[in-house]
Amino acid sequence: MQRKMFDVLASAGGLLIVVALLLAGGLFTWGYSFTNSSIKSQLVRQDIVFPSKAAFAAAKPGTEVTPAMIPYLAKYAGMQLTTGAQAEAYADHFIAVHLSEMPYGGVYSKVSNASRANPTNTALTAEVQTTFQGTTLRGLLLEAYAFSEFGLIALYSAIASFILAGLMAMLVALGFWHARRTPGDKELALHVEAERVLLNA
Repeated sequence: MQRKMFDVLASAGGLLIVVALLLAGGLFTWGYSFTNSSIKSQLVRQDIVFPSKAAFAAAKPGTEVTPAMIPYLAKYAGMQLTTGAQAEAYADHFIAVHLSEMPYGGVYSKVSNASRANPTNTALTAEVQTTFQGTTLRGLLLEAYAFSEFGLIALYSAIASFILAGLMAMLVALGFWHARRTPGDKELALHVEAERVLLNA
């Protein structure tokens, strides 16, 4: 095979890879954008706001804001919950803390079973409703967080795809450049060596 033809074929194959990487990068970018905008629009509708800075300054055990929450939530003080990271912090370090302080640790199945065993206990009936609402909201927020992580993976994949596309494009350009400089009658080195071995056999 002529070296010039080999360079052209290899470069054409590389060009197809560049196109595929650019398409993948575009799809990953769209996935990241779609995930982020969907999560934000859904969370904004919930209108959840983190406790104020004053609440964090007055944090005490047994109150709305406990000292253990400060490292995770203080940076979001007074802000509306709109991102996956905020959703995870609110779910695991605010809702989960308050649920753990409820009877039966805020575990819905345990509270529900206790309420069914004592149907006349109005306090337990109220706890069932509160626990259900708390665990449901926590689950929804953690689901938003999980999808935000998928969005981040898509973003990193898009960046990697575009970088690889750029590197491959440079190699393709070098391949075509080499093909233009190679004489048309020059054989591929491996092919020439194979012929020499056969002739000497």
